[in-house]
Amino acid sequence: MIEYTTQEVVGYLIEDNAITIEQAMEQFYLSDTFEKLSDVETGLYLEGSTYVYELLKREIQNM
Repeated sequence: MIEYTTQEVVGYLIEDNAITIEQAMEQFYLSDTFEKLSDVETGLYLEGSTYVYELLKREIQNM
């Protein structure tokens, strides 16, 4: 489930920001959002990829 969400979020980053897959993967894998997604105790992996992407966008905006 985490792998699918990751794939979707990386795709959204590529589409919305016109960046390479490598840039998108680096941006997501180094984010707090990915850390939370990977932590089973947060339950974030149960949410849809759109929800996770919205969290990531907020995180990026607040940097």
